[in-house]
Amino acid sequence: MVLESGWNLDSSYSRLPEVFFAEAIPEKAISPKVILVNNGLAQSLGLNVEELNPETLSGNEIPDGSLPIAQAYAGHQFGNFTMLGDGRAILLGEQITPSGERIDIGLKGSGPTAFSRGGDGLAALGPMLREYIISEAMYALGIPTSRSLSVTLTGNDVHREAALPGAVLVRTASSYLRVGTFQYAAARQVTEDLMMLADYAIERHYPDVASEENRYELLLRNVIERQAALIAKWQLVGFIHGVMNTDNMTISGETIDYGPCAFMDVYDPATVFSSIDVNGRYKYGNQPGIASWNLARFAEALLPLLDESQDAAIQIAEKQLAQFGKVFEREWLNGMRAKLGLLDEKPEDEALSKELLLIMKDKKADYTNTFRALTDASAEQPSWFAEDAFNEWKNKWEVRRGQQTESIEESNEVMRLSNPAVIPRNHRVEEAIEAAENGDFSVLHKLNQVLTEPYSNSKEQIPYTAPSTASVPYQTYCGT
Repeated sequence: MVLESGWNLDSSYSRLPEVFFAEAIPEKAISPKVILVNNGLAQSLGLNVEELNPETLSGNEIPDGSLPIAQAYAGHQFGNFTMLGDGRAILLGEQITPSGERIDIGLKGSGPTAFSRGGDGLAALGPMLREYIISEAMYALGIPTSRSLSVTLTGNDVHREAALPGAVLVRTASSYLRVGTFQYAAARQVTEDLMMLADYAIERHYPDVASEENRYELLLRNVIERQAALIAKWQLVGFIHGVMNTDNMTISGETIDYGPCAFMDVYDPATVFSSIDVNGRYKYGNQPGIASWNLARFAEALLPLLDESQDAAIQIAEKQLAQFGKVFEREWLNGMRAKLGLLDEKPEDEALSKELLLIMKDKKADYTNTFRALTDASAEQPSWFAEDAFNEWKNKWEVRRGQQTESIEESNEVMRLSNPAVIPRNHRVEEAIEAAENGDFSVLHKLNQVLTEPYSNSKEQIPYTAPSTASVPYQTYCGT
């Protein structure tokens, strides 16, 4: 029986002006071996799982219809502007799914490109497993994100501080159009190219505004709204991206580029995990402000399209940028209401939410487990739940819940669907990666399985709910 592969690739991005990309050839993997395949994602893409072989997933064989390219973009990296591009990612094209969606699909860690700037373009197994684990956990949590299709060992060594096993990640996204893509176009000062890029982004992500006279202003507004909602979701689960450069911020409103990312255990707005973020620019509490700053850079790039008069264009941009804080606060507060089982809106809800967070910070409380304990009476209760400060807050919370027309059971159900029992705990991620690097993939598979249903609160998840007992602060690394 002949099996169809399911590849249905187009390359609309390569029909933009050539300055936006460079053709790329993946480096040969000497003995590729697939260690992870995301069957559910493959099926939704229309791919035949049985035909996803190591040669294709490593980049040794290019699927029919693919035109492998590396995208060009710029970015403010830790506040400093640089012209960049995909240094270790190759876009195979856009997979047209059975439902008609257009999904970017490409390789990460498959060798140098024209934008590698002296780097080897390769990836070690550990960082590729981290991206797979956390991106799929984010998807299960209901947070817009790029996704991971597979991880393949290449058989090649990657040289960092030591020789490490090389790997290639196949990842997908609605697109990899970034704020930095627009900064790149604006820096070149060719308005026609900038306009073509903006029209392309609108066609890909906001087609309902394509015929509007002020479509570029509406593009800006839509990106601001999606990013504000995304960052609110990050804050609500304690996710820290770690490297919120403008080239890591999408036009689609999806989370991308999982480098030194991690989930917060102890609640503290000053939490930083990334080894390179020595000044805490991208700490947990800064993420909304950094997103707003990044979007201001997006607005700057769009100025030539917003109005012929720069002064008028700046006024338009400022009007739209002012919406970020409003959208973020609304989305965050609505999320907090859900986490606390509040099904209607009252003016005191924000103060009630922030009072709990202040207590949690003072008590060095585990972020996820605090809300889990509020949700599930059978879960282990923190010792500070017996203290006066918490009980004063709890009494106010119970009075507030009692004012609702909905039943306590309905309130509890909303809490259960809003407060995950499990997140990818940092020590569990490291445990799975270390075992995999030593040839044992069972720990990895079990962790991935547990993370697929974070709100189920099953018995199998209980061992994965405990925070780390390590005394040394956790750090993450880029892997480049």
